[in-house]
Amino acid sequence: MDVIETLPSLRMLRFPVGTAYLWRDGEDLTLIDAGTADAAAEIESVLDGRLQRIVLTHWHEDHTGSAAELAARHGAEVVAHRLEAPVIRGEAAGAPPVLEEFEVPIKESLPPLPPAPPCPVDREVEDGDVLAFGGGAVVVAVPGHTDGSIAVQLPGLGVLFTGDAVANVGRTMLGVFNTDRARAVASLHRLAGLKVDTAAFGHGDPIVGDASAALRRAADATR
Repeated sequence: MDVIETLPSLRMLRFPVGTAYLWRDGEDLTLIDAGTADAAAEIESVLDGRLQRIVLTHWHEDHTGSAAELAARHGAEVVAHRLEAPVIRGEAAGAPPVLEEFEVPIKESLPPLPPAPPCPVDREVEDGDVLAFGGGAVVVAVPGHTDGSIAVQLPGLGVLFTGDAVANVGRTMLGVFNTDRARAVASLHRLAGLKVDTAAFGHGDPIVGDASAALRRAADATR
């Protein structure tokens, strides 16, 4: 795991597949996504405060894998969209992606990931709900990658966590492996309309400084 200091209150945790983010409010920490199931010890090594909550942008195993272990050890509240919660809890199966032709070799080249253990979801959220970190973190529903995918916006600080709705691998672009491309495109356009200075992606490096411009370019190139 690589740790990248992105902002004074924000660290990116980069794994072989995917990323997570650690936000600090004084001694209180919020983890946005939780890496794969083998990442808990590495994540714990950088916890230098109280882990208050784990926000899961969607159910995929590279985002939820270590959530159950970390929540159990630290008593952290687990937050996810209500449509993702049954899958994260292990009560339902998540829908597979509908792959575009160019995505097939990408998918085949990825290493197998350990399954995510079922994880309690303590708070089920909807679009517009506000979480108590970062001066008021607003849940933004971005369906398409999965039905209940969310982004999280810190409007007062100009920060956006996109989950897998957007990627920044080589360029800022629509995230891949979506269940419904049309809805995913609409979600990208919604995010492109937000005022964002710093964008933190589920895959790829963050953009610090006028991230809105990169999101708009990605949306303009995607129909």
